[in-house]
Amino acid sequence: MCGRDEVNGDTLRSARKRRGWTQSEVGARLGVSQAYVALLENNARRVPAKLARKAVRVFGLPPVLLPLTGKRPSKVTPYQLTRGFSRLGYPGFAYVRGGWRKNPGEVLLAALAQPELESRVAEALPWLLLNYPNLDTKWLGDQARLLNLTNRLGFVVDLALRVAEKKGEMNSVRYQALTNLVSSLRHSRLEAEDTFAQSSLSDTERNWLRANRGPEADFWHLLTDWRPELLQYPQ
Repeated sequence: MCGRDEVNGDTLRSARKRRGWTQSEVGARLGVSQAYVALLENNARRVPAKLARKAVRVFGLPPVLLPLTGKRPSKVTPYQLTRGFSRLGYPGFAYVRGGWRKNPGEVLLAALAQPELESRVAEALPWLLLNYPNLDTKWLGDQARLLNLTNRLGFVVDLALRVAEKKGEMNSVRYQALTNLVSSLRHSRLEAEDTFAQSSLSDTERNWLRANRGPEADFWHLLTDWRPELLQYPQ
Protein backbone atom coordinates (compact mmCIF):
# COMPACT_ATOMS: atom_id res chain seq x y z
CA MET A 1 0.00 0.00 0.00
CA CYS A 2 1.60 3.24 -1.11
CA GLY A 3 -0.65 5.65 0.77
CA ARG A 4 -3.56 5.96 3.10
CA ASP A 5 -6.90 4.71 1.79
CA GLU A 6 -9.19 7.57 0.84
CA VAL A 7 -12.21 8.49 -1.22
CA ASN A 8 -11.09 8.97 -4.82
CA GLY A 9 -12.64 8.90 -8.27
CA ASP A 10 -12.63 5.12 -8.50
CA THR A 11 -14.34 4.88 -5.12
CA LEU A 12 -17.06 7.31 -6.18
CA ARG A 13 -17.66 5.59 -9.50
CA SER A 14 -17.93 2.13 -7.92
CA ALA A 15 -20.24 3.38 -5.17
CA ARG A 16 -22.47 5.20 -7.67
CA LYS A 17 -22.82 2.14 -9.88
CA ARG A 18 -23.65 -0.09 -6.92
CA ARG A 19 -26.48 2.29 -6.09
CA GLY A 20 -27.60 2.53 -9.70
CA TRP A 21 -27.40 6.33 -9.60
CA THR A 22 -26.53 8.67 -12.43
CA GLN A 23 -23.83 11.29 -12.09
CA SER A 24 -26.56 13.92 -11.94
CA GLU A 25 -28.25 12.10 -9.04
CA VAL A 26 -24.94 11.84 -7.19
CA GLY A 27 -24.27 15.54 -7.82
CA ALA A 28 -27.65 16.44 -6.35
CA ARG A 29 -26.95 14.41 -3.22
CA LEU A 30 -23.45 15.82 -2.80
CA GLY A 31 -24.40 19.38 -3.67
CA VAL A 32 -22.20 19.64 -6.77
CA SER A 33 -22.76 19.60 -10.53
CA GLN A 34 -22.84 16.56 -12.79
CA ALA A 35 -19.79 17.91 -14.60
CA TYR A 36 -17.84 18.10 -11.35
CA VAL A 37 -18.82 14.53 -10.48
CA ALA A 38 -17.48 13.45 -13.88
CA LEU A 39 -14.17 15.21 -13.18
CA LEU A 40 -13.92 13.52 -9.79
CA GLU A 41 -14.70 10.07 -11.18
CA ASN A 42 -12.04 10.51 -13.85
CA ASN A 43 -9.55 11.55 -11.17
CA ALA A 44 -9.14 14.89 -12.90
CA ARG A 45 -9.87 16.52 -9.52
CA ARG A 46 -8.97 15.26 -6.07
CA VAL A 47 -11.97 14.73 -3.81
CA PRO A 48 -11.88 17.52 -1.16
CA ALA A 49 -12.00 16.42 2.47
CA LYS A 50 -15.42 17.98 3.10
CA LEU A 51 -16.91 16.30 0.06
CA ALA A 52 -15.23 12.98 0.91
CA ARG A 53 -16.84 13.04 4.35
CA LYS A 54 -20.23 13.70 2.75
CA ALA A 55 -19.68 10.91 0.21
CA VAL A 56 -18.94 8.42 2.99
CA ARG A 57 -22.27 9.30 4.57
CA VAL A 58 -24.31 9.42 1.34
CA PHE A 59 -22.97 6.14 -0.07
CA GLY A 60 -22.65 4.36 3.28
CA LEU A 61 -18.93 3.82 2.74
CA PRO A 62 -16.74 2.38 5.53
CA PRO A 63 -15.40 4.99 7.98
CA VAL A 64 -11.84 3.86 7.25
CA LEU A 65 -12.20 6.05 4.14
CA LEU A 66 -12.99 9.17 6.16
CA PRO A 67 -10.40 11.94 5.71
CA LEU A 68 -8.15 12.70 8.65
CA THR A 69 -8.90 15.83 10.65
CA GLY A 70 -5.23 16.68 11.08
CA LYS A 71 -5.66 17.26 14.79
CA ARG A 72 -2.67 16.28 16.90
CA PRO A 73 -3.49 13.02 18.75
CA SER A 74 -2.28 14.41 22.08
CA LYS A 75 -4.73 17.33 21.79
CA VAL A 76 -7.83 15.13 21.64
CA THR A 77 -9.79 15.32 24.90
CA PRO A 78 -11.21 12.31 26.79
CA TYR A 79 -14.75 13.41 25.94
CA GLN A 80 -13.86 13.68 22.25
CA LEU A 81 -12.47 10.16 22.45
CA THR A 82 -15.66 8.71 23.90
CA ARG A 83 -17.67 10.49 21.20
CA GLY A 84 -15.33 9.09 18.56
CA PHE A 85 -15.87 5.52 19.75
CA SER A 86 -19.60 6.09 20.07
CA ARG A 87 -19.89 7.32 16.49
CA LEU A 88 -17.99 4.23 15.33
CA GLY A 89 -20.54 1.98 17.02
CA TYR A 90 -18.81 0.94 20.23
CA PRO A 91 -21.67 -0.32 22.45
CA GLY A 92 -20.01 0.81 25.69
CA PHE A 93 -20.49 4.45 24.71
CA ALA A 94 -23.84 4.16 22.94
CA TYR A 95 -25.26 6.76 25.32
CA VAL A 96 -22.82 9.45 24.11
CA ARG A 97 -24.41 11.64 21.45
CA GLY A 98 -23.15 14.17 18.94
CA GLY A 99 -19.91 14.73 17.10
CA TRP A 100 -18.63 13.77 13.66
CA ARG A 101 -17.69 10.22 12.84
CA LYS A 102 -13.91 9.99 12.50
CA ASN A 103 -11.51 7.62 10.83
CA PRO A 104 -11.02 4.60 13.15
CA GLY A 105 -7.24 4.77 12.79
CA GLU A 106 -7.22 8.38 13.92
CA VAL A 107 -9.41 7.60 16.94
CA LEU A 108 -7.16 4.70 17.95
CA LEU A 109 -3.99 6.77 17.61
CA ALA A 110 -5.47 9.59 19.70
CA ALA A 111 -6.35 7.14 22.46
CA LEU A 112 -2.86 5.63 22.49
CA ALA A 113 -1.31 9.09 22.76
CA GLN A 114 -3.15 9.96 25.98
CA PRO A 115 -1.00 10.28 29.13
CA GLU A 116 -3.97 8.98 31.14
CA LEU A 117 -6.59 6.70 29.62
CA GLU A 118 -9.83 5.79 31.35
CA SER A 119 -10.27 2.03 31.66
CA ARG A 120 -13.54 2.10 29.70
CA VAL A 121 -11.71 3.68 26.77
CA ALA A 122 -8.77 1.28 27.06
CA GLU A 123 -11.21 -1.62 26.78
CA ALA A 124 -12.57 -0.18 23.53
CA LEU A 125 -9.22 -0.22 21.71
CA PRO A 126 -9.07 -3.95 20.78
CA TRP A 127 -12.76 -3.75 19.85
CA LEU A 128 -11.93 -1.05 17.30
CA LEU A 129 -9.23 -3.17 15.68
CA LEU A 130 -11.51 -6.20 15.56
CA ASN A 131 -14.37 -4.26 14.01
CA TYR A 132 -12.29 -2.24 11.54
CA PRO A 133 -9.57 -4.66 10.43
CA ASN A 134 -9.47 -3.01 6.99
CA LEU A 135 -8.15 0.29 8.35
CA ASP A 136 -4.88 1.48 6.86
CA THR A 137 -2.44 -0.51 8.99
CA LYS A 138 0.62 0.87 7.20
CA TRP A 139 -0.38 4.44 8.01
CA LEU A 140 -1.25 3.45 11.57
CA GLY A 141 2.05 1.68 12.12
CA ASP A 142 4.05 4.54 10.62
CA GLN A 143 2.28 7.11 12.78
CA ALA A 144 2.79 4.98 15.90
CA ARG A 145 6.51 4.87 15.21
CA LEU A 146 6.71 8.62 14.68
CA LEU A 147 4.95 9.24 18.01
CA ASN A 148 6.84 6.50 19.94
CA LEU A 149 3.59 4.58 20.42
CA THR A 150 4.73 1.34 18.80
CA ASN A 151 4.64 -0.67 22.02
CA ARG A 152 1.21 0.58 23.05
CA LEU A 153 -0.20 -0.22 19.61
CA GLY A 154 1.49 -3.62 19.50
CA PHE A 155 0.02 -4.47 22.88
CA VAL A 156 -3.50 -3.56 21.75
CA VAL A 157 -3.10 -5.61 18.58
CA ASP A 158 -1.96 -8.60 20.64
CA LEU A 159 -5.03 -8.25 22.89
CA ALA A 160 -7.28 -8.19 19.82
CA LEU A 161 -5.56 -11.28 18.43
CA ARG A 162 -6.08 -13.19 21.68
CA VAL A 163 -9.81 -12.32 21.58
CA ALA A 164 -10.03 -13.52 17.96
CA GLU A 165 -8.23 -16.74 18.88
CA LYS A 166 -10.66 -17.37 21.70
CA LYS A 167 -13.47 -17.17 19.16
CA GLY A 168 -11.68 -19.57 16.81
CA GLU A 169 -11.07 -16.97 14.10
CA MET A 170 -7.50 -17.88 13.20
CA ASN A 171 -8.49 -18.26 9.53
CA SER A 172 -10.48 -15.04 9.32
CA VAL A 173 -9.51 -12.02 7.24
CA ARG A 174 -9.35 -9.78 10.28
CA TYR A 175 -7.09 -12.19 12.16
CA GLN A 176 -4.65 -12.24 9.23
CA ALA A 177 -4.71 -8.44 8.96
CA LEU A 178 -3.93 -8.06 12.66
CA THR A 179 -1.22 -10.72 12.49
CA ASN A 180 0.50 -8.83 9.66
CA LEU A 181 0.29 -5.58 11.61
CA VAL A 182 1.74 -6.96 14.84
CA SER A 183 4.54 -8.68 12.93
CA SER A 184 5.64 -5.37 11.45
CA LEU A 185 5.44 -3.66 14.84
CA ARG A 186 7.60 -6.27 16.56
CA HIS A 187 10.52 -5.30 14.34
CA SER A 188 10.42 -1.77 15.77
CA ARG A 189 9.55 -2.59 19.39
CA LEU A 190 10.94 0.01 21.79
CA GLU A 191 13.19 -1.10 24.64
CA ALA A 192 12.12 1.72 26.96
CA GLU A 193 9.54 0.80 29.59
CA ASP A 194 6.17 2.54 29.31
CA THR A 195 2.71 2.44 30.83
CA PHE A 196 -0.53 1.79 28.99
CA ALA A 197 -1.51 5.46 29.19
CA GLN A 198 -1.19 5.56 33.00
CA SER A 199 1.63 8.03 33.53
CA SER A 200 0.54 8.85 37.12
CA LEU A 201 1.31 5.37 38.49
CA SER A 202 3.20 5.43 41.77
CA ASP A 203 6.50 3.58 42.23
CA THR A 204 4.71 0.95 44.30
CA GLU A 205 2.14 0.38 41.55
CA ARG A 206 4.84 0.22 38.90
CA ASN A 207 6.80 -2.38 40.87
CA TRP A 208 3.67 -4.50 41.39
CA LEU A 209 2.75 -4.35 37.69
CA ARG A 210 6.29 -5.17 36.67
CA ALA A 211 6.05 -8.39 38.66
CA ASN A 212 2.45 -9.30 37.81
CA ARG A 213 1.76 -8.13 34.26
CA GLY A 214 0.62 -10.57 31.59
CA PRO A 215 2.84 -11.99 28.83
CA GLU A 216 1.61 -9.50 26.23
CA ALA A 217 2.40 -6.52 28.46
CA ASP A 218 5.77 -8.03 29.39
CA PHE A 219 6.74 -8.48 25.74
CA TRP A 220 5.83 -4.88 24.89
CA HIS A 221 7.57 -3.48 28.01
CA LEU A 222 4.31 -2.01 29.33
CA LEU A 223 3.27 -1.62 32.95
CA THR A 224 -0.41 -2.61 32.91
CA ASP A 225 -2.68 -5.30 34.29
CA TRP A 226 -4.82 -5.50 31.14
CA ARG A 227 -5.21 -9.07 29.90
CA PRO A 228 -7.30 -10.60 27.08
CA GLU A 229 -9.65 -12.30 29.56
CA LEU A 230 -10.72 -8.90 30.89
CA LEU A 231 -12.32 -8.00 27.55
CA GLN A 232 -16.00 -8.87 27.77
CA TYR A 233 -17.51 -7.68 24.47
CA PRO A 234 -18.66 -10.44 22.11
CA GLN A 235 -16.49 -9.39 19.15
